[in-house]
Amino acid sequence: MGWSIAWRPGGNVTGFYSTADVLAGKRLQVLKESIAKLSRVAVLWYGSSGSSEPQWTESQRAARQIGLQIHSMEISSANNYEGAFKDAIQTGTTALAVVRHRQSQTPVNQKRIIELATKYGLPAIYYREDFVEQGGLMSYGADELEPFKRLASTIDKILKGMKPADIPVEQSSKFEFVINLKTAKQLGLTIPPNVLARADRVIR
Repeated sequence: MGWSIAWRPGGNVTGFYSTADVLAGKRLQVLKESIAKLSRVAVLWYGSSGSSEPQWTESQRAARQIGLQIHSMEISSANNYEGAFKDAIQTGTTALAVVRHRQSQTPVNQKRIIELATKYGLPAIYYREDFVEQGGLMSYGADELEPFKRLASTIDKILKGMKPADIPVEQSSKFEFVINLKTAKQLGLTIPPNVLARADRVIR
């Protein structure tokens, strides 16, 4: 489940391009394929940070394309997670997608999000497998180590005399899809066989 894109950067710059925006939309597609009759999904994002706004925009675009209604679960502080979940439930939300952001990566917030998703019975998809290892339902995201491996290769090429402008800027080419079947059982959810078959890792 993935793709790779490369292009010439020009000038004296090269590097690795994050696919976070595109993957935010892809996660909604995975949710729809995993949950029968899914119609409304909440997207947890952080409006105070410009880094997650493009992911929210892409989520809206993707939702329109696949016929999902979408609810904005915008988080402005650590104190309003509970209220955001309550609002989502009141609008008829039945699933959750969490965008990639440094605030959701902190141990306290990560644990809080997983606990609230469980409390309100929301099947949730995350961007990193450690959420799933701690009880989240599923994750779909780029390999966290790949950028560092690519960076090492790029530095090696530059040290050997290649110009940065001649090295293509690249996107992630390796993606990981992880499912926690124990959590699915707790939620009373049956993951379709065709979705399970695509998982890179299944926690039983």
